[in-house]
Amino acid sequence: MVFALAFALLVTGCGAGGGGDTGGNEQGAGAGAEEEKLSGTIRLDGSSTVYPISQAVAEDFMDEHPDVNVTVGFSGTGGGFKKSTAGEIEISNASRTIKEEEKATAEKNGIEFIELKVAIDGLAVVVNKENDFVDHLTVEELKKIWEPNSKVKYWSDVRKEWPKEEIKLYGPGHDSGTFDYFTEAIVGEAGASRSDYTASEDDNVLVTGVTGDKYSLGYFGYAYYQANQDNLKVVPIDAGSGPVQPTEENINTGKYTPLSRPLYIYVNKEFYQTRPEVKAFVKYYMDHVSDIAPEVGYIPLPDSDLAQEKAKLQ
Repeated sequence: MVFALAFALLVTGCGAGGGGDTGGNEQGAGAGAEEEKLSGTIRLDGSSTVYPISQAVAEDFMDEHPDVNVTVGFSGTGGGFKKSTAGEIEISNASRTIKEEEKATAEKNGIEFIELKVAIDGLAVVVNKENDFVDHLTVEELKKIWEPNSKVKYWSDVRKEWPKEEIKLYGPGHDSGTFDYFTEAIVGEAGASRSDYTASEDDNVLVTGVTGDKYSLGYFGYAYYQANQDNLKVVPIDAGSGPVQPTEENINTGKYTPLSRPLYIYVNKEFYQTRPEVKAFVKYYMDHVSDIAPEVGYIPLPDSDLAQEKAKLQ
């Protein structure tokens, strides 16, 4: 899987940018019953974690509907909600649920969403491949490293027997749902984090940073670790019952606690109800996501959970 290379395309998405005509549907002429021909532009933005799923779905959908242009960006979950709550995009990719203040903005602008859970992901805590002393970290140790005003500078500040080498930290930026989830799960408050680290909404920047520094530590979505596991060392996490590695089974069963989570798309309800191309795309997404998610490193929802999500579209 040439997974990391796909991300080098950044926000060019699946088509020729995010502007242009966002509506319009033509009817294909036929001898008998006319078959609707879909056209228009559908814009998705938000979580870099959900990006590869949405990108793959979009590419497949456009193969079947070449007159529909689907663009996918990754400005972070918060960045996506800024656009979707203002009615600027049709669908927001999210690695967390919508916040109350984001809901309030949407309501103020007369926007309603259909919240759809699409897959399951875990957060991977990683170190450099050459790191030969970190065998696991506890939740308390992670908190000590990442909490605001942390006094941890060297690895020896975490455990005395570890080398007195400065930890170079890499993590998502503040607009990332991964950042919100990690800080809430580890530090105890969403958004609470030390600020002296290399931050980016592009997880490939974080992967590059960790692979380039022997004494680094970072965190990002499990799929990015999978795509780059030859160059990274994943750290098992001990939440009180012993160290647990992030594997598909451990993430899916919840054993990898507290760093497993669901992923979402938020669909503008009015666009879904009034624009045939949006409705067709969302239904296609939910019909195919269980096949596509594993291809890009994520865990599909259980069948019963997926059925519940699809029922929201009825």
